[in-house]
Amino acid sequence: MPKRSANREVTSKKAASAAAKVLRNPNSSKAAKSAAASALTQRPNKK
Repeated sequence: MPKRSANREVTSKKAASAAAKVLRNPNSSKAAKSAAASALTQRPNKK
C-alpha cells in the first residue's frame, strides 16, 4: 500500500474569514457552502 502524504495545505486567515461569511449567509448556494467548508477544514486549530 502506498504511503499517504499529510495534507500540508493551509487556508489563509483572510480566505477563512471569507469562507465563514459564506457559511453564515443563508442565501449562499449549496456549492458555495461546500467549498467554504472545505477551505475551513484546512485551517489550523486555534490555540
